[in-house]
Amino acid sequence: MAMAVAFSLSSPSSALFQSRHSFAKCLASKQNSPLQLEHVKSRDNTQITLHSFSPFPLLCAAALLPGGEAVGSVFGPFVDLVKSWNLPDWLVHWGHPANMAVVLFAMGGYGTYLGFRIRYSDNVEEKAKAKDLHPKLLAGMFFFFAFGATGGITALLTSDKPIFESPHAVTGVIGLALLTIQTILPSLFEGNPGLRNVHGILGSGIMTLFLVHFALGLQLGFSY
Repeated sequence: MAMAVAFSLSSPSSALFQSRHSFAKCLASKQNSPLQLEHVKSRDNTQITLHSFSPFPLLCAAALLPGGEAVGSVFGPFVDLVKSWNLPDWLVHWGHPANMAVVLFAMGGYGTYLGFRIRYSDNVEEKAKAKDLHPKLLAGMFFFFAFGATGGITALLTSDKPIFESPHAVTGVIGLALLTIQTILPSLFEGNPGLRNVHGILGSGIMTLFLVHFALGLQLGFSY
């Protein structure tokens, strides 16, 4: 699948209009679900279910991000309050990435490891502990990432920098959307065991995406 995505940053209002227009086109297309199932019958009359995942609808959803000016006006009073605290520049600048790095590598990394142990371990006791801790860790990661996004926005606005104008922001939104889908999948395992494979592959993909997100965040941090 080949996709071309263009972002226009010259005018926030025109860019937002174009993105919403593009989203309307996405809704009109047939691929309006990120997770699709295809049933194929083989020659011996057995049925095989193929799971395919398309990130394109998520890119369409990312196009609905509110404009930076609108979000900036909402965060304005809190940003002014943070500025009045006269916090050290290094804390404002690197506090968000430092906290998110701990969440990514500690909670996300260990949670991913537990997911693989659930799938491949032969130890019943180890599997039971992993099944108990795995969803809790990744649910915590989702919460801290969603809450931490407000910290990133505040850090940029406190430094008088634009928001929602970087690949870091786009990958963050897509990552949170994928995490939402990932949390829903386990509830469907009983009726469709094949979704366990989708869950494992998608989880690995999400961790890879957030590693890219982390690298883009460092690049953004060193750019000003």
